[in-house]
Amino acid sequence: MLIAGTGNIEGATQLAELGLALVLSAAIGLEREAHQKSAGLRTHSLVGVGAALFMLVSKYGFANVLVPNQIVVDPSRVAAQIVTGIGFLGAGLIFVRSDAVRGLTTAAAVWLTAAVGACAGAGLPLLAVTAAGMYFLVTLGFSRLSRRLPTSRWAPSELAVRYQDGRGLLREIMKEVTASGFAVADLSTESSGATSAPVVELSLHVYGRGSMSELATKLNEIDGVEAVRTSDANSPGE
Repeated sequence: MLIAGTGNIEGATQLAELGLALVLSAAIGLEREAHQKSAGLRTHSLVGVGAALFMLVSKYGFANVLVPNQIVVDPSRVAAQIVTGIGFLGAGLIFVRSDAVRGLTTAAAVWLTAAVGACAGAGLPLLAVTAAGMYFLVTLGFSRLSRRLPTSRWAPSELAVRYQDGRGLLREIMKEVTASGFAVADLSTESSGATSAPVVELSLHVYGRGSMSELATKLNEIDGVEAVRTSDANSPGE
């Protein structure tokens, strides 16, 4: 059924294309939501539907003003603007903390969701479904593959240790770090706590092929160490 009272074309085809964009973008959003990312089901669904709607408006929204050989509409200009506009949304999801970049995969997922929605709105369902399938291949399949790749000894990992001051524990901690196969890139300490029981907050950037989890376990076994926190640069990212 078509509704063309205003000169524009609306009907089941356009609704189906919009619905396809919703289904595919929601599927991508569910995967991000399951991994508790900042942009989840609602964000990805809205991005996909919005991109599809822009494409539909560009394709069918100007039939009442088109004049043969005088006024010609180029739908591709909207696709170009979607690519530009979605870049600002993706940039807001990326942040840097202690030289570690977070949010890149989620930003890329939002960018791809916009492309999937644009494909659905442009009447290219096969491309839209294939692109969504490739997304799940990359995020689910490639993450398992990346775990099997050899780790880089040059990627720095973060190590934070809180220990009791005045007991000569720094030398013992450093000995355990190097014995576990790590080298120290930089080090900083900060004293805190009450005067009667002062503690030291030790922050390290280390690199090597050792296991950060095993190192944390060994450090926790040292008498006087109160807490150990690690951030492994070689663990699977987002």
